[in-house]
Amino acid sequence: MAHTGRHMARAAFLLMVTVILSRVLGYGREVALYTLFGQNYITDAYRAAFSVPDLIYMLLVGGALSSALIPVLSSYLANGEEEEGWEALSILTSWVLLVMLLLIALAYFYTRPLIILLTPGLPEEYINLAAGLTHIMLVQTFFMALNGLAMGVLNSCQHFASPALGSLVYNAVIIIVGCLGYKQWGIAAFAYGVALGAALNLAVQIPALKRVGVRYRFTLRTDHPGFVKILGLMIPVMAGLGVAQLNLFVTQNIASHLGSGVLSSLNLAQRIMNLPVGIFAVSIGTALFPTLASLIAQGEMEGFRRYTSLGIRATLLLGVPASLGLFAIGQPLVSLLFEQGEFTGEMVQATTQALNYYLWGLAAYACMQVAVRGFYALKAPVIPVISAVLAVLVNVVLSIQLGYRWGAPGLALAYSIAGWLDLLILLAALRWKVGPMGGSKIVRGFVISVFAGVIMFFAVMGVMNGLTSVIMVTSKGAQALLIGAATAVGVLVYAPIIMRFRLEETKIIMNLLGNRWA
Repeated sequence: MAHTGRHMARAAFLLMVTVILSRVLGYGREVALYTLFGQNYITDAYRAAFSVPDLIYMLLVGGALSSALIPVLSSYLANGEEEEGWEALSILTSWVLLVMLLLIALAYFYTRPLIILLTPGLPEEYINLAAGLTHIMLVQTFFMALNGLAMGVLNSCQHFASPALGSLVYNAVIIIVGCLGYKQWGIAAFAYGVALGAALNLAVQIPALKRVGVRYRFTLRTDHPGFVKILGLMIPVMAGLGVAQLNLFVTQNIASHLGSGVLSSLNLAQRIMNLPVGIFAVSIGTALFPTLASLIAQGEMEGFRRYTSLGIRATLLLGVPASLGLFAIGQPLVSLLFEQGEFTGEMVQATTQALNYYLWGLAAYACMQVAVRGFYALKAPVIPVISAVLAVLVNVVLSIQLGYRWGAPGLALAYSIAGWLDLLILLAALRWKVGPMGGSKIVRGFVISVFAGVIMFFAVMGVMNGLTSVIMVTSKGAQALLIGAATAVGVLVYAPIIMRFRLEETKIIMNLLGNRWA
């Protein structure tokens, strides 16, 4: 168990480092895009163009594939049945590629009706722009399908470096192609960068696939038990992701009626909110998932409960201060990163307003990264689907009520409320499924993190107000100094308070940051 923990800590640490680098490049991509084009109908069309490719990818490959493939393949590998595992993978890959090509062809010919359905509020010329950009980005979908398969295989083999490196390449290529080609192709340069970046993302994973000994042959047989298991797990997960996409489409539909740039400001605010989620929650969840699947395969329920509970508690311990800290430094951070070129002060205000309401749900969406993977490891994906359906219904109702009344902040608030409902349902269902998971410890950790986080928030705000009264925060350098000083104070205030309570998850986080596991 100790060896498993140390390996998981190393994996999570590696993922955190690469995710941070990837997010930095991702924000560099956003900075380049908004500096060159601003927040308007052009960037709204660019965001809308992602909808159709993302829908195909998320439904067929995305979370559904990794969530279904990893538990089954991990089980084969854990039991020394590699040949059976590779055969199941070959069948899955063949079917995914066949169906993917069919869906891409259909999406190509029906792009315009789909764009109108998803973002009906865009003016005619920008619907045409979105359709053209979609045609370019559909190339990405094919390569991302293969990327999803590669990542599922490598994660099952406890190999995390190459998929993480691929995401760095993906974002870097978008920045380079977009910045070099925007004068010639306009915003389409960023779409070309997306397609090329996806292809190179796959290329960097091929050597690792060879090292783990993956074997593939084209076959469309359907009677292999491993393929049947994967398919059985994928179908409910696909249904859940379809519900999640419906959630996104409702938000896009309403936002497209609220004026120029609203869709872009929502998208950017959500990306900023997802920064800490991606850095620690996804890293912990991704590193934890193969371990949970192996524990279930070996019948180690006590180990499963322990690691799932610790994962949730550790995520809460980081998620709460992250949300409060971003709330304190949100506006200067958005200004530092994006206020230049075509991105104006009004756009900073619009993005910050949406961000503030998204932050109410940050901790919930972070913890879901662990809770949902617990169900996938248990091979019980129907429960997250039911939970997602209930949460989406709430989000749709609230979005309609709050979106047209309060605009982008109302849509962000609806999303946050739905996230907490989803998480609470998942936690209750986990306890029902596997028994007590230290619920009192989870609640205690949450209360302590809120207590420490509130003190940290006021300390950060005090530093922010004190410095702005002394220095003129107008240059990028001054803004960076302000944010750096405030962040340092936040860490120095929050960490000692948490340490005094001697929480188990505190030791885990400290060991993880030191690349070890207790």
